[in-house]
Amino acid sequence: SIAAVAQVELKTKTEEAELGTCLQIEASEVKKQTHVAQTKGTTINVKNLFYNVPARRNFLKSNPVELRHIIDEFQRVALAHPEVAFNFHQNDIDVYQLIAGKLSQRIVGLFGNSYKEQLVPVEEKTDQLGIKGYIGKPEYAKKTRGEQFFFVNDRFIKSGYLHHAVVNAFEGLLPTDTYPFYVLFISIDPARIDVNVHPTKTEIKFDDERTIYGIMNAAIRQAIGAHNVSPSLDFESDVNFSFDRSRRPVRDDFSVKQQNYQKFKGSSHQNENSEWNKILVSRTFIINFTRNKMMI
Repeated sequence: SIAAVAQVELKTKTEEAELGTCLQIEASEVKKQTHVAQTKGTTINVKNLFYNVPARRNFLKSNPVELRHIIDEFQRVALAHPEVAFNFHQNDIDVYQLIAGKLSQRIVGLFGNSYKEQLVPVEEKTDQLGIKGYIGKPEYAKKTRGEQFFFVNDRFIKSGYLHHAVVNAFEGLLPTDTYPFYVLFISIDPARIDVNVHPTKTEIKFDDERTIYGIMNAAIRQAIGAHNVSPSLDFESDVNFSFDRSRRPVRDDFSVKQQNYQKFKGSSHQNENSEWNKILVSRTFIINFTRNKMMI
């Protein structure tokens, strides 16, 4: 499709071949095909988009906007295949130089070293599907969308339904009007999905959406809990019982009250009233403690 409306040069070489192949295509016509010295892999150069269809050029946005679209697509492909090295150049400027490696390394290579601190691994395996990838810690959530990625069988998709499952799992943890980072891969039997519901294949339909939703939500909650992402209680400062230290401790009031009941001791009814004495002292302590608490 791109070669039909642009000037394209493609160089490619397999690991076993001694030489690579160079193809030059313009408006779907192969202008040149030769052998070239090439390292293993594929390089694609696209020039003069819509040069042969001038009317289509009018629909292009500004250069920064179109570059953003290209980078978005590049990021999706690069995330889907972390085992493949990618280099991206724009006007002789290196935008990305990504080495082959693990998914976590690819995320850091695309979005920056600061992402090392926020990645939380997610992994879940059931009879219906498998889920793996990373989510970002709640405190790193951003005000804008754009760093949320779902892949089904290594193909990027958009799904508001699954996005809700992820956000719902963060309930009570995300700052207001923010979006968490995530890169999540779903492995599922292709027979259980329909990929022909959108021309660009970025939307798919599951045969059992509720089950997928539940498993996704549970996987995120489990990852949050397993890696202590939820806010923890600070036991150094007692929020519920922050007494004013200028007041006398409860135990002093308790000792005073206890003295008031000394008169019961030594009476002729000592044995009879001993249990009542204990109860009265306990009730006095509870009442006094409750009053102190209410006065805070």
